[in-house]
Amino acid sequence: MTPDSRRLLPSDAPVTLLDPDGKATGDVPDDATLLRSLGLLTTARRLNDQAYALVRQGRLAVYPSSHGQEACQVAAAQVLDAGDWLFPTYRDTIAAAVKGVDPVEALSLLKGDWHCGYDPYEHRVAPHTTPLATQLPHAVGVAHAARLRGEPTVVMAMCGDGGTSEGDFHEALNFAAVFRAPVVFFVQNNEYAISVPLARQTAAPSLAHKGIGYGIPGERVDGNDMAALLSVLGTAVERARAGEGPQLVEAHTYRMQAHTNADDATRYRDDSEVAAWAGRDPITRLRAYLTGRGALTDEVTKEFSADAERAAAHLRDGLNQDITPNPEDLFAYVFSTPTPQLREQSALVADELSREGAQR
Repeated sequence: MTPDSRRLLPSDAPVTLLDPDGKATGDVPDDATLLRSLGLLTTARRLNDQAYALVRQGRLAVYPSSHGQEACQVAAAQVLDAGDWLFPTYRDTIAAAVKGVDPVEALSLLKGDWHCGYDPYEHRVAPHTTPLATQLPHAVGVAHAARLRGEPTVVMAMCGDGGTSEGDFHEALNFAAVFRAPVVFFVQNNEYAISVPLARQTAAPSLAHKGIGYGIPGERVDGNDMAALLSVLGTAVERARAGEGPQLVEAHTYRMQAHTNADDATRYRDDSEVAAWAGRDPITRLRAYLTGRGALTDEVTKEFSADAERAAAHLRDGLNQDITPNPEDLFAYVFSTPTPQLREQSALVADELSREGAQR
């Protein structure tokens, strides 16, 4: 093994700076940064649970909750500058919201109201993607283009553990490494790809080890430890911005709720497993640390709760608004120049609508 290949190896165990009891085990970010993160986590948890409830009320078609792994989402968005890009998956609504996207707009796609729901360029957040890993080559392309233009842009490309089994994942890593694109590949390993456990996804020592074959350094981090996430992801972003190329970061976390409302998680995992991960909750851990430091008071806790309730009310009000979609919009924003097939399909729909209108 050459010295260079050793440099690519991730740590033997996930990096942890706060243990499950909230005790510091390393150099943690300052209190103000962690206090702000706790406020965002509190709102994130509330939004997750509100969205889940809206599914049951029929106001959302589907919602892939990130309850329990919110620290990954909050940290990923926090370490980026305003000019950086975030490429989220369907489970990363919270990351998009922390980057500045209105949660109501972010969930328009999952309500079925619109293709995307927000302007990707306004906050530099790419559309949520449901197909696994298809966003990663796009993320690398944006990063490569920014590098060619001499811009300081960094791209955070997110995916889950299931996404690492897709061809797009490997193509994106290879291209990014060869062209030293400023990308941070952030894998949220929540142990299951719907019902498929990690052991059936890979035989590698860890998902972070997958970077070695492409010449990309990997790192593992406790995905329920906000302090460690900010440190590891922040370092990866700084490294990319400095022109040192891409990095692969694997966060070890857990999906506390079902994959979506269409999934019955009790069919493939035990309650005891879920209970064990509940003891590693990112909010409980960070709250314990800040309380011990004297940085978190009852008054601040109430402010965080009030902020979270306002965000939940905004989400409820927004998703309870019905819109009247224009069927022709189905064809209007697929390609910048519509194909002959799309024009034909659009004309057929317009003709049917016209005849229906004439019959009324």
